[in-house]
Amino acid sequence: MPSSSRSPRQRKVDGYAIAAIAPVAALFPAWLVAIAAFWWVLQLIVPIGFWLFALVAFCTGALLFVRPVQRIVLQRLLGARVPNRAEHEALHRAWHVVAQRNHISPSDFVLSVADSDGLNAFASGGHLVVVSSWAIANLSHEKLCGVLAHELSHHLGMHTIALTVGQWLTIPIILLARIGFYLQNIAHAATDTFATRENSATFIGRTIAGVLTTISWLFLTMITISQLIGNAVGKGAEFKADETVVTMGFGAELRDALRIVVDSGNGERETHWRDRLVTAHPPARTRIARIDAQLRKTPKGRPR
Repeated sequence: MPSSSRSPRQRKVDGYAIAAIAPVAALFPAWLVAIAAFWWVLQLIVPIGFWLFALVAFCTGALLFVRPVQRIVLQRLLGARVPNRAEHEALHRAWHVVAQRNHISPSDFVLSVADSDGLNAFASGGHLVVVSSWAIANLSHEKLCGVLAHELSHHLGMHTIALTVGQWLTIPIILLARIGFYLQNIAHAATDTFATRENSATFIGRTIAGVLTTISWLFLTMITISQLIGNAVGKGAEFKADETVVTMGFGAELRDALRIVVDSGNGERETHWRDRLVTAHPPARTRIARIDAQLRKTPKGRPR
């Protein structure tokens, strides 16, 4: 069948996209508390019910899946930027190859750059693909195609949906934690300045500061727990995306890009369980081995 008659590769929710709901669920209680704090302040000015406010705040995150919002807001939240002329040319040249192979429109996605000295890329929202400046400057056209195909695979597997929701939920939690630390510093300063001779005032001031510190650290702990769960789920999603890349016909290109990670000395499996917990990606050597095994089953890595 001629390639022009093939239908576009469709998005499909896989098991890893469903499993990615777990870290969001772990984050939700802390988000509700943070939203309640902001609602309490707002309702002093504007009468609004808490659940209506929470529903509006949650649903506003859907805007992060809109392409114009991703260009203006999401890429900034993720520390990314618009590609310069040279980066744009390299990115879009490779992206058009990947898009054509999968029979999708290249303009359906937003390509951004993260300033970084390492080989890195990630997908977010419904259409955003972020690639490190190092990868664009140093990878060959073929290897860059492999990296972009991997990120497209995350979008096609709907792995980015829960991830983006989680990113949205962390915003009020982090903001409230920062406010808590700021007020804690004020409480410490006020106690040291005005209550040096009053034992009761000192006790009250330090108690307030301690409570604020504890609450702030609890919020940050909830984010950490959510990230640890997300890392465990994310490793499986990485393997699944690699499998999809091979079926697209870019398995060898992605494998060769991963070999750069191995050659840099960063492709080994973490030996300590704590290190494995805080790592979101499987070891590059393991990914290469699995890609090679799949390529042997797919003659010449032809797309299916």
